[in-house]
Amino acid sequence: MGIFSRYVFRQAAGAFLLILLSLTGIVWIALALRQLNVVTSQGQDTMMLVKMTTLALPNLMAIIAPFSFLIASLHTLNRLNTDSELIVLSAAGATVWTTAKPLIALAFFVSAGLAFVNHLAQPWSMQLLKQYVVQVRTDLLTQVMQPGRFSSPESNLTFHIRERALNGELLGLLMHDTRDSSQAQSYLAERGQIVKQDPNAYLVMSNGHIIRRTDPTEPPQIIAFDRYAVDLDRFEPQDGGEGELKPRERYFSELYDPGPDSVLFKNQPGQFRAELHERFASPLYPFAFALLVIAFVGQARSTRSSRMENLVVAFLVAAGARLGGLAINNVVAMKASFVPVLYGLPLIAMVIGVLMVKAGQRQRSGPSIGDRVHSVVEPVIVSIQRALAPLLPKRLRGGQAK
Repeated sequence: MGIFSRYVFRQAAGAFLLILLSLTGIVWIALALRQLNVVTSQGQDTMMLVKMTTLALPNLMAIIAPFSFLIASLHTLNRLNTDSELIVLSAAGATVWTTAKPLIALAFFVSAGLAFVNHLAQPWSMQLLKQYVVQVRTDLLTQVMQPGRFSSPESNLTFHIRERALNGELLGLLMHDTRDSSQAQSYLAERGQIVKQDPNAYLVMSNGHIIRRTDPTEPPQIIAFDRYAVDLDRFEPQDGGEGELKPRERYFSELYDPGPDSVLFKNQPGQFRAELHERFASPLYPFAFALLVIAFVGQARSTRSSRMENLVVAFLVAAGARLGGLAINNVVAMKASFVPVLYGLPLIAMVIGVLMVKAGQRQRSGPSIGDRVHSVVEPVIVSIQRALAPLLPKRLRGGQAK
């Protein structure tokens, strides 16, 4: 890599890291505000809030990182052209691939980072986050519930205890569950105790009754029990496989071969298929973004000509390809025949970028592809300006007329 390539690589990498950290910080703050009830209503300290929100970030890195790379590439090439560096490079006889090489090298590192996040960091963080969620639910029952008070860890679920023994047992336990609209259940027990068996936690009740009502017009059913256990995982929405890892919480081996006893895989095989192929398809987008950016804004142009239209079109085409990939991923969960389309979108974007670059190299005389895009967009902008001219002050209209 030559001096100029290293210079472009440093500029693009610095912009990428700055944008990535900025977007990550914004997303982290949004997650922290959403999970603020962990501290305010579920009795956890600030450190638990930081851990839970930070562990949720790798799940979003597959979306944040490619867009950060896209914005950084557009910014770097636009600045190089504004400072006439691309013009000088072109006048010296260099081709557009001289600028493309450092961006493609940076795309390789971004793609490798995405592969690491998809196959290792994301499953590890999601599994650890699940353990913290179980801990929060357990702490809610053992610490937050106060004797003589009614506590609701979630909507339509209410707990009440008469007192708490010195050994941590819950005495005089009442639990009322109406989350299922088809039936209402109430649990009455003399004693209750939280029992942890990783990765789950259970509420074990002794000497009590279950009052179940499925029809308001009929009398309730009363079931007596000596010992009854309730899985605390029932306090969050389930996907049909209680206690199982979700597709995003699994490593590649667990995702590729869930095992014959996986209830979740039997109920939703499409989710496993979509997650598996998305992990391999998402690292292709940084290369597609690099080639599209080079195709639209990598050519040297005079500083007197506007490049804003090319920047906007490049961003819209690249972002449209990525959003289309996310939409196709949802379709893959329903139809396996769309798997080739999931890989085809970034590959087609790469081919289009390469063809546009080669076409721009062959067409030295006459308008370039970027100029053609500008000629199509410019009349629309002029028409909008003329339509808004009567609404502008006279001073500004005079300036436009000049």
